[in-house]
Amino acid sequence: MTVTQTALIDAHAHLDFRQFDSDREAAIDRAREAEVVTIVNVGTDLASSRASIALADQYDTIYATVGFHPHDASKVGPSELDELRDLAARPKVVAIGEIGLDYYRDRSPRPAQRQAFADQLALAADLDLPVVVHSRDAHEDVEAILDEYDGVAILHSYSGGRQRLDRALAKGFYISISGPVTFRNAHRLREAVAAVPLDRLRVETDCPFLTPHPHRGKRNEPAYVRYVAIGVARARGVTPETVARATVDNSRRAFGLE
Repeated sequence: MTVTQTALIDAHAHLDFRQFDSDREAAIDRAREAEVVTIVNVGTDLASSRASIALADQYDTIYATVGFHPHDASKVGPSELDELRDLAARPKVVAIGEIGLDYYRDRSPRPAQRQAFADQLALAADLDLPVVVHSRDAHEDVEAILDEYDGVAILHSYSGGRQRLDRALAKGFYISISGPVTFRNAHRLREAVAAVPLDRLRVETDCPFLTPHPHRGKRNEPAYVRYVAIGVARARGVTPETVARATVDNSRRAFGLE
């Protein structure tokens, strides 16, 4: 099963990370050759957010998000939020993110994570921007905080299983799928993918992480979003072209892209 001559969007990448220092431009070229027409590069702190904007300014196929990952939540205060607000006003910034909660690594205290998440949601609501949400081993608290949020949300690299979909879909959120959908034992994720309405699905790489089969074990890159689309298609019993067209439309709608 292949995707041929069909445009794709990588809805979540980290091309600014050091893993791309030796071949960043070549990776972007390979994505273009693979018909990846847009890459959304996602900020994780102020430095990463600035770097994402710089990439977006340099390449017409790249857009940026700005935000603090939960790992860095303890760094978020009033001055940082003010700078995020200024960065979010840049022309190619399309969302606030990557924000949320991570109780697996716990690199910031959980109260600080929850406060930073709530503060950045409030900023996104004030700016009328969507949010890109990270949730790892924290689904209940993420859901509780998002219950108070009425804007557009993208649940990045979804891992909540079938049982948590109804709540997210009732809020109108988008479900973004990454490389693990291609893993042999990811039956629970594929069940969830099969249950998501096609107009709520998106595909992403989260590169340099979560490399899909058949490149698992190597660094991930935007060109490999094609394998994620194929994995989603297999889980749903449709063609990869169907998934590609729908996820491009969904990402453009969610991010307000032309």
